[in-house]
Amino acid sequence: MKVLKKNLAGEVTWQYEGSLLRRDENSVTVEALFNRDDLPFMDIVLKQNDRFVETFYNDKWYNVFEIYDRDDGTLKGWYCNLTMPADIEDGVVSYVDLALDLWVSVDGRQTVLDEGELAELNLSEEFKKEIFTGLHELQARFNKKSSV
Repeated sequence: MKVLKKNLAGEVTWQYEGSLLRRDENSVTVEALFNRDDLPFMDIVLKQNDRFVETFYNDKWYNVFEIYDRDDGTLKGWYCNLTMPADIEDGVVSYVDLALDLWVSVDGRQTVLDEGELAELNLSEEFKKEIFTGLHELQARFNKKSSV
């Protein structure tokens, strides 16, 4: 399955291939391998060929990437992009990235990323409301996971 990341103008800014794991009416889950050089990030290192299990939704303003270490398979954390709802078609999923991100460490710590980039997008108040509603949904979702 091809994954297309787009900017607000609808231009593809990154694309890669993944394997379809699940699909239902409102979401698709794809497995992909990290295809960049090793990169220190937050409290981990993203390694080339780390396993990403990525879930995209056509009814939510975010996606969730569950990240597993390439060497021992341990869970590293969750990277969540605030996006417009995904466009899911046969063989292709695309999403418009809206800059704001949420990193959730394995221990449950949450860090909101790229607030400055979001401000630079000059979005309408209605758009910002959708983005922050999505962020709050994600934060609540991960708060529930850590309390179970």
